[in-house]
Amino acid sequence: MDAKRILKFLREVQANNNRPWFQEHKAEYEAVRSDFEQGVSKALERIVTFDPSIGHLQVKDCTYRFYRDTRFSPDKSPYKNHLGAYMCAHGKKALHGGYYIHLEPDHCLVAVGCYWLPTNILTSCRNEIMANTDEWLRCVESKEFLKFFGGNDDASWDDPQGFGLEKLKTCPSGFPRDWEYVKYLRLKNYCCWHHVDEDFFEGDGWLDECEKMFRAAKPMMDFTNNVIDDYE
Repeated sequence: MDAKRILKFLREVQANNNRPWFQEHKAEYEAVRSDFEQGVSKALERIVTFDPSIGHLQVKDCTYRFYRDTRFSPDKSPYKNHLGAYMCAHGKKALHGGYYIHLEPDHCLVAVGCYWLPTNILTSCRNEIMANTDEWLRCVESKEFLKFFGGNDDASWDDPQGFGLEKLKTCPSGFPRDWEYVKYLRLKNYCCWHHVDEDFFEGDGWLDECEKMFRAAKPMMDFTNNVIDDYE
């Protein structure tokens, strides 16, 4: 991908987020989006080599509208300031976890997993973690997982890397507060992320690095997806 061109355009959108400006620069948007979609296509080709479950996906199944839904938002800016693609076997709106790439000025990242789960599924995932603790630890405390996503149990989206975007302050009701690995029961989602430099997505070399991160997180995602899929 021509990440420099993409991010330059997104910065211009941030500074000129209005319809008249966008219409004047529509051709540049189309060129940037086409380039991004070519990158997504290459990512799909790479992921399918180790996760055949996404083999049926096309680029259009993974990308999002650039136009914001402002109906219920105090921010009436008509356009997003990022481009993202979520490569999930069950679709973008599924609870099933997937792979995500995100290009945004000063906030590029790679992520894996699922962001939002209802309470009943979270409870089932927590029970599964307690019933198969050794397997879970092999997923989330492996050398590769910790390298890309570990090191900060209270990480937020703005931190360089982390696991669990939202967490309960205490142990969830019905679970043992003194359990050795209670921090994993406090998770409200199973999403791990790793921020990358703005030149990360330049060219094609990023595919190798993304594959390393995706592979490192896939066992965790498979563990939770095995529970989630019983509900979908």
